[in-house]
Amino acid sequence: MSDLLLAWTEAELGVEGRVLPVVTAPAAVLSADGEHVDPTAPETLQLAADLVATMRVSPGCVGLAAPQVGVGAKVFCVDVSEHPKTRDHHGTFVLCNAEVIESSRNEKAREGCMSVPDLTGDVKRATRLVVRGQLPGTGEEVTVHANAFEARALQHEIDHCDGLLFLDRAAGAHAIHARKTYL
Repeated sequence: MSDLLLAWTEAELGVEGRVLPVVTAPAAVLSADGEHVDPTAPETLQLAADLVATMRVSPGCVGLAAPQVGVGAKVFCVDVSEHPKTRDHHGTFVLCNAEVIESSRNEKAREGCMSVPDLTGDVKRATRLVVRGQLPGTGEEVTVHANAFEARALQHEIDHCDGLLFLDRAAGAHAIHARKTYL
């Protein structure tokens, strides 16, 4: 586990997060490849704080990416610590310009998304993952070793930053389902 990541808190951003409206499909920003960001720029710090604030007030939300709040940037937050499927986790964190550098052991599981509120889908994703990204504020590069549910959440958010929804990863129409429970 990354000590930098475990020690990180949104207080380090130095700005108050605002709750932003969540964009839903078919909004164009959700299918566009996000721009790389300067993790030390004031607008990146504000975006990071806004993502965490919006995630925290959204029931059942374990991650939120910049495109989901209408910003075409490679920034996302994750916090799977309260989810019942979680094993290991790194608490709340934000990554900028993240990329998967290693993955293994694919497994199919059901996913939902605030930007696709009426559907869920069966998506095959790696259960072990190594992600490299930068922390907002310092710009320090971190490497995250994630597994199980946290690995799935990271892949889901990185996909958002690359212009992909879980619907793009589902095996076909038979793997898409009407959401039965609204949080």
